[in-house]
Amino acid sequence: MESAFAIIAEPNRRALLTLLAASERSVGELERQLRMPQPSVSKHLRVLREAGFVESRVDAQRRVYRLRPEPLMELDSWLAPFRRFWSAHVDALERHLDRMDRVDRKQRRPVPKRRHRGVRPKGRKQ
Repeated sequence: MESAFAIIAEPNRRALLTLLAASERSVGELERQLRMPQPSVSKHLRVLREAGFVESRVDAQRRVYRLRPEPLMELDSWLAPFRRFWSAHVDALERHLDRMDRVDRKQRRPVPKRRHRGVRPKGRKQ
């Protein structure tokens, strides 16, 4: 069986997961949204279903798919240490930008208002 990362590495599968994250959808809806032929959509859904990312149910004459969060939660927990790493860097960048903004505000001087040439203030004659 492929790893979860190998499964979601495929762009069409990520697109399917993104659509299913919003709401459950039929195969026909997924085809129209992604502008993909039905056999391709079905192939990717089968891979996602076998890996546990999605599940389906029959509704009248159509099959409706929905996202299963558990495999994504496993990926999220694996990514947690890396997120902390990047979070520290992003926090440092935010502090740096805040300092730069404070320095910039201190260095700014008010710009005097300019009158446009040839324009007289209302009520005054030349």
